Amino acid sequence: MVENVIQIPLAVGEDLVISKNRIGSGPKRLCVVTGTHGDELEGQYVAWRLNRLLQEKARFLKGTVDIYPALNPLGISTMTRGIPQYDLDMNRTFPGSREGVMSEFVASELIEDLAGADVCIDIHASNIFLREIPQVRINVNTAETLVPLAKRLNLDFVWIHESATVLESTLAHSLNARNTPTLVVEMGIGMRITRSYGDQLLAGIVSLLAYLGMWTGPVPPVRPPLVSGNEAVHFLNADCPGIFFPTSDHKTRVQAGQELGIIADPLTGEVRQRVCSPAEGLLFTLREYPVVYEGSLLARILGDCI
Repeated sequence: MVENVIQIPLAVGEDLVISKNRIGSGPKRLCVVTGTHGDELEGQYVAWRLNRLLQEKARFLKGTVDIYPALNPLGISTMTRGIPQYDLDMNRTFPGSREGVMSEFVASELIEDLAGADVCIDIHASNIFLREIPQVRINVNTAETLVPLAKRLNLDFVWIHESATVLESTLAHSLNARNTPTLVVEMGIGMRITRSYGDQLLAGIVSLLAYLGMWTGPVPPVRPPLVSGNEAVHFLNADCPGIFFPTSDHKTRVQAGQELGIIADPLTGEVRQRVCSPAEGLLFTLREYPVVYEGSLLARILGDCI
């Protein structure tokens, strides 16, 4: 059943409407949210596929699943990363305030609606510059609770981050602070949909539902993810401006010293930088947008894992 979680009149004679689709019933509840950033569309495919699966296989569902496909509907409609007009990153407004401006009020109402779920999955894509393998990102303070859940999601990598002040204003941090276990999924690239990644996550959501005792139907096999903290991740940045041409494929294993790409100067024909891997490991982030400047992130390599 489709429900409007928030409906606010706008100055242009329209309403800001944030909706969810509630499927099933029962005390246990899984929430799947996406569309916080308007240029991240990977979650739209997952929301569509999950809706169809749960409606077609409703007899297997023993609980409640709430699907929120567009937390930032204005951003999705205008292909704007943040909230249009406010030029504001919605994922830096939580937990919000009922007495605040519209964006703070919306954040507060969303937190109230999501809080108390057994698990929440917050789906993101990368930006338009970088392509990411399907992964779960977890704050080290919540790793003990969240890593066992993340391992059920059929994704390639669980990245445990150190604490950072900026994370305190995100949806995931705010919900975890209210004892609502929330997993942040990041995959693919901005403004695009990678259906194979969405299908991979969909299988993982079914696996997680079964783990929570909310699914009695067939469960697809899931792959064990690599699990690592920051110490095993190598960052590669541009030393100079130019055009980046990758020479290694994303989501492949690379050797120490292997060339990952070059930074070229189209004016002179010069190769300004040869970008080589500092270690053996998995190339899990790769630059997609070719124009780079000094300091631009080009790639991330995942080295030894636990």
